[in-house]
Amino acid sequence: MTIALQTFNLVKRFGGLVATNDVSIAVEKGARQALIGPNGAGKTTLINQLTGVLAPSSGRIELEGHDITSLSVHKRARAGLVRTFQINQLFKHMTPAESLSVAISERDGLGARFWRALGHRGEVMDEVAALLDQCKLIDVMHRETRVLPYGKQRLLEIALALAAKPRVLLLDEPVAGVPDGERREILNTVAALPEDVTIVLIEHDMDLVFSFAKRISVLVSGGLLTEGACADIARDPRVKAVYLGEELAGGEYV
Repeated sequence: MTIALQTFNLVKRFGGLVATNDVSIAVEKGARQALIGPNGAGKTTLINQLTGVLAPSSGRIELEGHDITSLSVHKRARAGLVRTFQINQLFKHMTPAESLSVAISERDGLGARFWRALGHRGEVMDEVAALLDQCKLIDVMHRETRVLPYGKQRLLEIALALAAKPRVLLLDEPVAGVPDGERREILNTVAALPEDVTIVLIEHDMDLVFSFAKRISVLVSGGLLTEGACADIARDPRVKAVYLGEELAGGEYV
């Protein structure tokens, strides 16, 4: 078993509040793992620690066996740990094609020369085209992001994350706020993500969790309640009681 991402006794305190409490999680390379829990469970705090937004009060984080606990956000991203956001972080007045060209050019060290790259570097445009196709954005590639349907904006954020060539990708509620009619494209895109990319899904939508994840970790009150295969989590009475409640109690996912 090769571990892609691992935490060791991770703790985050805000004064007297313990937001994550002794969390140890191991994510295997190539995994499809979900992180779930009720509101206030500590999911966002944990993800912010993993990505370097918050420094842990104690504990350690390893990416592919290397200690990244003290690395900055951008150094973790360059090392292969990439995330999407629960609330979109996009260039509203740029098109998807332009946004992806910026991301790819920055990744490759072209920096401020991305506009030249957009028009003259064939390899950049080939990669832009491939990502637009992969994330169902061809039809809107030249429209400003601000006017796109919300589902397309969520797909663009996934495309931008993939442009960073992640080895571990954290998807933070990719269908949050997306109308029912636009969700299927996102679900299909997430399901078709490259198998060599390790994916941790943070999500409240149980349809997405149980259709995508092979393993689930459950956070409650800042601590790890349990983790295991989907079928085991679906049958766990503690999970039903504290989080999944009526959906699983009624047998929908059992």
